[in-house]
Amino acid sequence: MEAAAVIHHKHSPLWLIALSILLPTSFACLATSATNVAIPHISGYFGSTVDEANWIITSYMIANACLILMSGWLENLMGRSMLLKVFITIFTIGSLICAIAPNLNIMVLGRLIQGIGGGPMTPISQAILLAAFPPDKKGIAMSLYGLAVMVFAILGPTFGGFIVDNADWQWIYLVNIPVGILSISLIHANIEDQETRKKIDKTDFPGMIALVLWLLSMQVVLDKGQQYNWFDCAWISWLAGFSACALAFFIVWELECKSPLINLRLFKDKNFFIGTILSSSVNMLVFSTIVLLPQFLQNMMGYTAILSGYVLAPRIVSCILMMIFINSLMKVFDNRILIALGFLFLGISTLFFININLSISFIYVAIPQILMGVGVILVFIPISALVLGTLPKSELANGASLHNLCKSAITAIVASVASTLVARHAQIHQVYLVKNLSDFNIIFQQKFSSLMSTFMTDSSSAFATVKTNMYMYKSLLSQSRLMAYVDVFAIFALIAFILIPLALYLNVDSKKA
Repeated sequence: MEAAAVIHHKHSPLWLIALSILLPTSFACLATSATNVAIPHISGYFGSTVDEANWIITSYMIANACLILMSGWLENLMGRSMLLKVFITIFTIGSLICAIAPNLNIMVLGRLIQGIGGGPMTPISQAILLAAFPPDKKGIAMSLYGLAVMVFAILGPTFGGFIVDNADWQWIYLVNIPVGILSISLIHANIEDQETRKKIDKTDFPGMIALVLWLLSMQVVLDKGQQYNWFDCAWISWLAGFSACALAFFIVWELECKSPLINLRLFKDKNFFIGTILSSSVNMLVFSTIVLLPQFLQNMMGYTAILSGYVLAPRIVSCILMMIFINSLMKVFDNRILIALGFLFLGISTLFFININLSISFIYVAIPQILMGVGVILVFIPISALVLGTLPKSELANGASLHNLCKSAITAIVASVASTLVARHAQIHQVYLVKNLSDFNIIFQQKFSSLMSTFMTDSSSAFATVKTNMYMYKSLLSQSRLMAYVDVFAIFALIAFILIPLALYLNVDSKKA
């Protein structure tokens, strides 16, 4: 591959470069999570089931993940400035289609286009900031990156809940249109191409096809697995096998190809390998609570969409406050200690939820969000600075693409696995709890008699018996599901604690790599 020199240079201040790239990136991240709380409203608007409407989320994630991994290759092909302008335009068009969609199929198409447009935003913004900011200001650069990527993703449920409770859900997508137009203008004025970029001699079409087939089949399995009882369903089993084969082919092909779509050998770099594991784990812990907490609060506690979004608001506040101090902390303390401390905060905040019940207050759920926000920034910002810090500048775009693909894949997997764990553990607890609904259980007899007396005040004894049985069974299901949520939160808290020692293996001196 030859290097193509760029002859034009734009001398924009750092803050303007950061604003130009992070404005579209933040709204691309917002689009990922804001839609989740609006799914019941969207499915009702189109007269579809929630399972059918989930393709709105799935289509975005598939397209987004595919383009994340292709972003390094696309940057070399098109140039950084042109790439950003083209894909922001695609994202804006996708948002417009979503807002005016007359049926669910067009809505899914719009989300697919939106995912294509939003895919390159995250890795390219990270690469631009690391290249533009001097070494002594990389902490500031990654703080701004964390604001756009992590804080706006966490803000999504609150933003989406506010929109659907106070206006039409279409405004979730309409707000992206003026932002997209402004972003294109800012990027044209302030973002220049890289000084050198690789000239693409041969396009890796087999790698592209294998990537798309793997992500598409994997996402369908994850999205439909629980609905069809996973591997008890023949077509789910075959599709899972096909997905595994596509992944295996992709890995082998990329390692052996002379002009690969992505350089998988970057995992030989210790910081990149460990940093990707830790960063993906942060995504897993953050998005598991983003998925599970609104489900618990809305389905079991009766919260509205906006109220369940407000529960996550303290996490946003603590994230923003920590960003003020994180750069100074990174200069004073060993970054590995900060990362380990961050995982400790994440574990403690998740551990709070093992004591949840159906009588907990809003404050009890909101307080752990403060600790989680602190933990997220303590982990996310130092890792963002270290994970690509030992890679050569020519591989920054490729490294950022591969790093963000891993995080996106983990996010997709954890959203499905967390919900599946809740469903399966609820079934397990139901088997054990049903033994208590027995005539030999004195407490059950007393409760049953009390409810019978209450219901018989305005109905016959036969109807009161049926009503009491239904009430007790509903209570059984609620308790089973509550205990399942406790189990899953305990699992994620344990994972956070296990990851603490891994942070100490990072190399904080980029010159050593």
